[in-house]
Amino acid sequence: MGIIGAVTQLLVSLLVPLGLVWYGRKKGWLSWKALGIGALIFLVFSQVLEKALHIAVLEPGRPALKGTESVTLFVLYAALAAGVFEEIGRYVGFRWLLKQKRSYGDGLSFGLGHGGVEAVLLGVLGAVNVIVLMSLIQSGVFDKTIAPSLPADQAELIKEQVLHTPLAMYVLGGLERLFALAVHVALSLLVLLGVRKRQFRYVLYAILLHAALDVLPALYQAKVVTNIWVVEAVLLVWAVAAVWFIRRIKPAFEQGEEKR
Repeated sequence: MGIIGAVTQLLVSLLVPLGLVWYGRKKGWLSWKALGIGALIFLVFSQVLEKALHIAVLEPGRPALKGTESVTLFVLYAALAAGVFEEIGRYVGFRWLLKQKRSYGDGLSFGLGHGGVEAVLLGVLGAVNVIVLMSLIQSGVFDKTIAPSLPADQAELIKEQVLHTPLAMYVLGGLERLFALAVHVALSLLVLLGVRKRQFRYVLYAILLHAALDVLPALYQAKVVTNIWVVEAVLLVWAVAAVWFIRRIKPAFEQGEEKR
């Protein structure tokens, strides 16, 4: 069942973003430039700058800040880090890299690029990694060539996770990428609206909303919350709210020209 789950996660994480790109082209709102800038901003601000800060301040391999065991400080940091880097990144993208691309469709495209590349990196590549490891384990290659180079407990943990993760967890992994994608699009539109209005407070709103979204996952990572279904249910609520916001915010982009 593990291989079926991993393939399911891969397909959901890949085909839904691609389907939205196709839909955006069909409806005429897709901007390839905004899509590409959204993806680039995620890679630079989240995968390079934010990860560099994590290396500097987090204990390797466990959810704790260097120099303190405070769960409160870890959760506060974890909740704010992604929000600050990603929302400032969106602001930079719209403010300086997309000066002529600030329509509603551009906001949708930017968010799709941002959330789509995240879905590929986390959902698709994560599933590919599981499929490869599962093949290596079942063929005996893992035990012969990889396990000897790892601590025994780490090798057993990898095998346990790969072989015995329930199908539902992989499906949840794919759905979580979709929840995140909806939120990325909504927050991109919020930041873009602030750029159009020349009001930085909208970026601060986006940072606070992003941080609020990340509190529960951070608590789960710190093992304060242990029920993954509760976490995913709350993320679903955020996703539904994001879709509602995406639909309701459209008139704000249609009311007059951008201030110059």
